[in-house]
Amino acid sequence: MIEAKRLFDIPHYQLKNHPNDNMFVTKTDGKWIGVSTQNFLNDVMDISKGLLALDIQPGENVGIVSGTRYEWNVMDIAIQQIGGIVVPFYPNISESDYEYIFNDAGIKTVVLQDKELTDKISHIREKLAQLENVFTMEEVSGEKHMSALVELGKDIPETDVHARMKIPKHEDLATIIYTSGTTGNPKGVMLSHRNLLSNVEATIETIPADKDSNVLSFLPVCHVYERMLHYLYMHIGCSIHFAESMETIGDNIREVKPEVFTAVPRLLEKVFDKIMAKGDDLTGIKRKLFFWAVELAEQYDPVNRSAMYNFKLKIARKLIFSKWQEALGGKVRAIASGSAALQPRLARIFLAAGLPILEGYGLSETSPVCSVNSFSKGIRIGTVGALIDGVEVKIADDGEILVKGPNVMMGYYNLPEATSETIKEGWLHTGDIGEFIEGKFLKITDRKKEIFKTSGGKYIVPQAMENKFKESRFIEQIMVIGEGQKFPSALIVPSYDFLKEWAKRKGIDIGDGSNKSLIGNPKIKARIEEEVEEFNNGFGNWERLKCIELLENELSIEGGELTPTLKLKRKKIMEKYKVIVDKIYC
Repeated sequence: MIEAKRLFDIPHYQLKNHPNDNMFVTKTDGKWIGVSTQNFLNDVMDISKGLLALDIQPGENVGIVSGTRYEWNVMDIAIQQIGGIVVPFYPNISESDYEYIFNDAGIKTVVLQDKELTDKISHIREKLAQLENVFTMEEVSGEKHMSALVELGKDIPETDVHARMKIPKHEDLATIIYTSGTTGNPKGVMLSHRNLLSNVEATIETIPADKDSNVLSFLPVCHVYERMLHYLYMHIGCSIHFAESMETIGDNIREVKPEVFTAVPRLLEKVFDKIMAKGDDLTGIKRKLFFWAVELAEQYDPVNRSAMYNFKLKIARKLIFSKWQEALGGKVRAIASGSAALQPRLARIFLAAGLPILEGYGLSETSPVCSVNSFSKGIRIGTVGALIDGVEVKIADDGEILVKGPNVMMGYYNLPEATSETIKEGWLHTGDIGEFIEGKFLKITDRKKEIFKTSGGKYIVPQAMENKFKESRFIEQIMVIGEGQKFPSALIVPSYDFLKEWAKRKGIDIGDGSNKSLIGNPKIKARIEEEVEEFNNGFGNWERLKCIELLENELSIEGGELTPTLKLKRKKIMEKYKVIVDKIYC
């Protein structure tokens, strides 16, 4: 049992049991600078006093709009320990989502990261009737910096904060996390201290880290997955390093040499593509050895391997995969993967390479982890692992995954009907379809709402198909379509960097080298169609993609096609590319 009863108890637990001179580490002016547990708690106290000076009341919602950084954690704990409710925002959501969440949560006080975000909020400020106080983490002309909060609270005695810390209870609301949702307005998931702490306690054994470990954080900490892991890292006593940006992750990993970091499948796909591109640049025996090792890795099984296979793998790890490990700092014990389905082939290759990807499953509504592949309970490729302690799962008659446990949310904020539709007789209806393998390992097959029928009455499971097609180096993104149509088809974003390199090797003229020029080349279109046809062979006749259309631009959050957690907004994509879809089914 962990000692903490409220989330804000965790850093105090760290100070008492394993104080860390580098609790949080940020790269500043080219140097990694650490903040100790004691100094972190000092900063938290200063902000808590400032919030009291603002008259923030117990149970009042306070907003944080920021990327992953030290100040986010300071604000999170400071708000909680005076009884406030933390409402985190993704920095890259739309203005309409900002407007909805601010007003739904009744946000009066918010802390913003930088000028870009203050500009966004200023555009809709007149629509945010309840917003009174705005502070910034970075210096922004005309705005109050966080230091103004510290100044406000300088005369507030610490005993006032300590008195407030006694108010929140284990079962009380701690945070409202608005889900990104692929349709409609975001829903506010209400999570208690108990919800998140149960997840921290149940996942400690799954993370191969200790008080001497470095971890790297770069996924949005406003997402419940990375946030829960921050609490877990704090409890263990790890040193949490903040990546400078998504563009510098590779360099930061090599500098920090983390034992653990979290990633989403999209990022891991890009890492693998870069590795394969380097392999393509090799010549002679080095090239042959590289692709021999990759082919060997594609056959990896975590359970059943012959002595001969293990012998070959030992050679491959020494000659080839050791370089992969070095590129990721040389100390990685595990990469925690969540948010979306991971390609089984990718999991197989990374595991064989000695870079274990531990894929898990959960939702914001489950705080978030329900199951995870782990060294303690076993790893099965193609599954999301065994259930964590304390969590129950049953499969409904229609295949839907139902979850019960201390991690299940309190409900949706201001949405009692949606809550009662989602939680029935104590069971959370996830909307995901799945099954158990070997009676123990959970396998997700698709989203209930995303499975569709063709006009011939045949079911199509798009996510499983998309994951398989993305194994192709020619395909960056894909969305399978065809609901109510005679046959399934797909919208495909090619891997443009690889296409250019491939076209160059084949002596194909790509004109000005633009994406439009590439997909307009009949030889390139034919090669991608050939690739699709090869993968089609692994599916039933009713599932085979009959037509494809290539998209010029990558699907993105900014373009409105992806959620902040990089899931496809299928309805939005269908609307945006209606002309292209109509062309397929005209």
